[in-house]
Amino acid sequence: MTREAILDLCKRRQRAMDARDVEALAALHAEAGELDSPLAGSSRGREAARRVYAAFFAAFPDAVETTDPPIVDGDRVAIVATVAGTHAGEFMGLPASGKSFRFSIAHVLTVRDGLIVRERRIYDFTGFLLQLGVLKAKPV
Repeated sequence: MTREAILDLCKRRQRAMDARDVEALAALHAEAGELDSPLAGSSRGREAARRVYAAFFAAFPDAVETTDPPIVDGDRVAIVATVAGTHAGEFMGLPASGKSFRFSIAHVLTVRDGLIVRERRIYDFTGFLLQLGVLKAKPV
């Protein structure tokens, strides 16, 4: 893929995230693609990616991802972003807490033939769970 095609894919991904368009997001993933995330674990396939996005937006319907410009190196892309929102739906079997959250995330993508063949999400999952009240921190 050309750099321009990769940047276009990143723009389409951001538009779909902004619109919370689960189908458009899933369509960006290869049919046999991989998605690895602290929240979702390891998922394989476009349908699995669709379920990951759907579950995220169901739990955090007002979530907003604000991205820095993508870093492109060949067929690899790094997207650094901040995600913020409110826990307003069921998450990991827990009812909505109404608590807000904010965390930094890095999406490391491998792209081929116009699609994401691998996505790895890197963020502080423990810090995220602390913000939601799922985990409690010991006072120092």
